[in-house]
Amino acid sequence: MLTSGASGYAAIHSRVRVMYAALLTTQDESRLREAADLPSLVVLLKGTDYGPYLSSLDDKDITPRAVSFQVKRRVVDVYRTIINSAPSQTRPLITQLFRHFELDNLKAVLRGVSAGSSWEKVREILFPLGSASVIPAEKMLEAGSIEAALAQMPHTPYSETISHAMKRYSEEQSLFPLEVALDLDYWRRLWISANRLPGDDRTSALRILGPLLDMTNLMWAMRYKVYHHLSEEEIINYTLPFGYRVRDEDIRAIAAGADIGRIIQRIYPGLTGVDEFLLEPERGLPKLELQLQRRLRQHCTTVFTGYPFQISLPLAFVVLLELELQDLTVLIEAKSARMNTEDVNGYLLLNANPGNPNKG
Repeated sequence: MLTSGASGYAAIHSRVRVMYAALLTTQDESRLREAADLPSLVVLLKGTDYGPYLSSLDDKDITPRAVSFQVKRRVVDVYRTIINSAPSQTRPLITQLFRHFELDNLKAVLRGVSAGSSWEKVREILFPLGSASVIPAEKMLEAGSIEAALAQMPHTPYSETISHAMKRYSEEQSLFPLEVALDLDYWRRLWISANRLPGDDRTSALRILGPLLDMTNLMWAMRYKVYHHLSEEEIINYTLPFGYRVRDEDIRAIAAGADIGRIIQRIYPGLTGVDEFLLEPERGLPKLELQLQRRLRQHCTTVFTGYPFQISLPLAFVVLLELELQDLTVLIEAKSARMNTEDVNGYLLLNANPGNPNKG
């Protein structure tokens, strides 16, 4: 029996099962891929659980930003439902997982301040968190400088990290170390929250969050090496020294220039195409990341065939929902630009949909 007991998960289990059944099916995804343009895509999405969020859009309102905004609203509402339904001891963990949207908004606002962008321009790219966010985004944009903008948010979960990172920002006048510090703090908090759970709740949570953290940390290390050409010391400082299957020595080995392919094959046995991706890593890393995300998607789907009364069920669902959102974001932009279906397929996860046992 799990520490929380089946009764503690009864409410969230039933809700998650209903929402899981509403994820896009293979047939849905095929139709979306074949949509001729953005209005056609919207018509198809109106026949799914995204429909209520898109119903207010007239033909003249159908733009990539408007459609994306409405689709993201559903993700926010789903997260709120799951947080409110979860057993009390797991809510801090799910809330922290949800907070990455707010963190992305914070980074977008800081970039807007640095670039001198208007609030109207920045507002269009923010995730629609509404009252779920503690960031006074508009006031920060109006402050005029990074220092003044950050002074608008003195008592938030980000304040201490920002305070420590401001020295590097002041020295370098670059947002990069500040953003990295915020990213690392986010994942540390998530990891700590998961490990604070009692008994089998902890094991269940790490079953989903462990592979997610590993993938993120591994891609950081490779990107810092390949794209940014950072030093060994910088790569070590800008990554996490812990993980689920990715060990600290794996990250240090990548930083030191070891064979990345061998490291990946140890962590992900049976993963195909690794050597091909790494032949031209500048172009191959995005393809490798898609492969890892497809594995994560399949892994999350298997949770729904096991014991239901555990925290891994809602965690797996929100990861699947976010991966679905990732594909929808690609499709919205691609259909707006009238890209060929074959050209779009290489950027999508849905080509490897493991299937939804509740549908079809």
